Amino acid sequence: MKKKLTAAVMGLAIAFSVAGAGNAHADSQLDNVIDSALGTPYRTAGTSLNGFDCSGFTSYVFDKLGVDLPRQSSSQYSAGAKIDRSDLRAGDLVFFNTTGRGISHVGIYVGNGKFAHSSSSNGVRYDNLSSSYYAERYVGASRVMSTYTYNSFVAE
Repeated sequence: MKKKLTAAVMGLAIAFSVAGAGNAHADSQLDNVIDSALGTPYRTAGTSLNGFDCSGFTSYVFDKLGVDLPRQSSSQYSAGAKIDRSDLRAGDLVFFNTTGRGISHVGIYVGNGKFAHSSSSNGVRYDNLSSSYYAERYVGASRVMSTYTYNSFVAE
């Protein structure tokens, strides 16, 4: 009986630690908006829960937080203040060159080295910035939220 109880407790502990691994602020409004879109399929030029492209996803999330973003990833890269990778905080936009022709992909940093984005092959999901694919294609990051907006919608 004691072994079964220990196994059950360990299983729950593992399940809860894995479930919370996607983001740094599990109760923030930013995470709630992102989580509500997880699994939404990729759709070229998509801007809704029917389907998103990468910049449609970031525009959608930030619109829900009252932050206006340009529609295209290359234009989003020009918005906000450029920040070093070492200074990333949840809510910063992260940019990638996936085509070899400049900024072509954008996601939202969520903390713990992870970002949320609309992947052309898997739809809205979390990925790790340090995965070889994204690490090799990382271009930079922009902070588009004011400190007030960050404190209101992201910080716990």
